[in-house]
Amino acid sequence: MNAHRKSIFTHSVINAAFCLATIFMLNSANAINAAPCFDNPQRAYDYLLAKEKSDRQARDQRIVNINRASEGELVSLHGIGSSKAQAIVLYREMFGGFKTIDELAKVKGIGAKTVENNRARLSVQDR
Repeated sequence: MNAHRKSIFTHSVINAAFCLATIFMLNSANAINAAPCFDNPQRAYDYLLAKEKSDRQARDQRIVNINRASEGELVSLHGIGSSKAQAIVLYREMFGGFKTIDELAKVKGIGAKTVENNRARLSVQDR
């Protein structure tokens, strides 16, 4: 195989690999739409970064019912990591559901500032 054909073949294989990798990554995240194919690695990378940013923004705007949310949903809140999310779940199990959003500040490690930073995304009842 001459150098020119080898270059074209290599480019085609790389492009196919990016298409397959992108489709696999998007399908593994339960994406509904098929992923486009890209003519170079930079475009594939830029697409994946934009998709991740879009997914993160959608997650960051979702309302979280603190009486029903799982640990995974609670960690999407600002200032709430795994240990604080576990503390919220434990508090709920010990004392029952929250009647108001402000009661969240009763959980050890969560203060009024954390409640205020998340107020727009918090709920104590299903909407």
